[in-house]
Amino acid sequence: MTFNPLEQRGIPLDRQVRNWRELNVTPIDPDRADPYTRCRIITMNGIEVEASLFSHQFARHCPDAEVRRQLAQTRYIEQQQQKAVNWLLPGLASVLETTIAYEQVAVDLTAWVARMEPDPYLKQAYQFGVLEDFDHLYRYANLYEMIEHRKAEVVVDGLTEVMPGRPTKFHHRDPVDNVRDPYDRTTANPLSKLHALTIMSAEQQTMNFYMNVGPEYMEPIARQLYQEIGLVEEEHVTHYESLVDPGETWWEQLVNHEYNECYLYYSFMEQESDPRVKAIWELHLNMELEHLRIACDLMRRHDGREPEQVVAPELPNVLTFEPNKAYVRELLDTQIDLTTLGAGYVREAHERFERMQEAINGGEQPPSERIIDEHRAMYQGGEYRAQTEGEHPVPALRG
Repeated sequence: MTFNPLEQRGIPLDRQVRNWRELNVTPIDPDRADPYTRCRIITMNGIEVEASLFSHQFARHCPDAEVRRQLAQTRYIEQQQQKAVNWLLPGLASVLETTIAYEQVAVDLTAWVARMEPDPYLKQAYQFGVLEDFDHLYRYANLYEMIEHRKAEVVVDGLTEVMPGRPTKFHHRDPVDNVRDPYDRTTANPLSKLHALTIMSAEQQTMNFYMNVGPEYMEPIARQLYQEIGLVEEEHVTHYESLVDPGETWWEQLVNHEYNECYLYYSFMEQESDPRVKAIWELHLNMELEHLRIACDLMRRHDGREPEQVVAPELPNVLTFEPNKAYVRELLDTQIDLTTLGAGYVREAHERFERMQEAINGGEQPPSERIIDEHRAMYQGGEYRAQTEGEHPVPALRG
């Protein structure tokens, strides 16, 4: 069954404000909830945060007071949505447990997008990034066992493997080599636009999460690991945001944001296993349909274009959280030793890469390596992994 959000009517904006009782959602049970329910929550939190940040930036660059008032009205509802979504996360879960879930989102969301992306250049960008998030999951899993004496398996529940990816120490690149070539807004597949906006938003939320929670730890190695991976997330946001065509007008971007929210809420409503959470996805979808209608009207009035010129006439197949073990293992076998050079990818440790490695590591082991050494010392020579079968070598970049 096709679903065209451009033809649907949602809840009128003046009926969307919720009171405190309605916003006081009951969080999921961290020990009994479907891990992918938590992944969907984390994803939609990132999407709503991006919606709010984009709206604020739009307002700061818009001279039309009436448009700014319209953005403020919609943005308030987006902020209520963000509070309802993010407050579904359980207070019982530790920061590290939530971190493990963030990295599970990064692995399985990015891997699914890479599998479905129709543009080969954009596909490569997602394939490259997922191997780095995969390694972050492994590093945090070892920290989790050291500090909380629990295994990441209780969080990912066998849906996502925990083992080394492209080593985090190789993620530190010259910033100019994190900037990719953008898609062409006039010819890009509408699905490619949704993918880029989704992954950019998810990585941005991860970056913000780590920069805020990292200093809350007392253990020096924990503080240092969050600092290191937080800087890599800055690289990832640069990597993904540069895929978006900077020639898109503010009105076009607004429509893309609202359409993407409809796409994701619809996708997650279709697959959600928790009836209570599913009801929230459905409610928010009906709110977003009205936000999309408003954005489309603004684009018609101020950009002189119809939304059909920008977005697909119907939603694509639903975005799905599902295991991607075989796909990630294939990438481990074929792409683990890649790095970036300009807007492309190479297997050689080129001069700019080596210069950055020396500048940030200074000849010392970074926290991401020391966490494994400390785990081995604590657990008599072993490190934490949770995988289905077999081992994978971890090659270095060729010099």
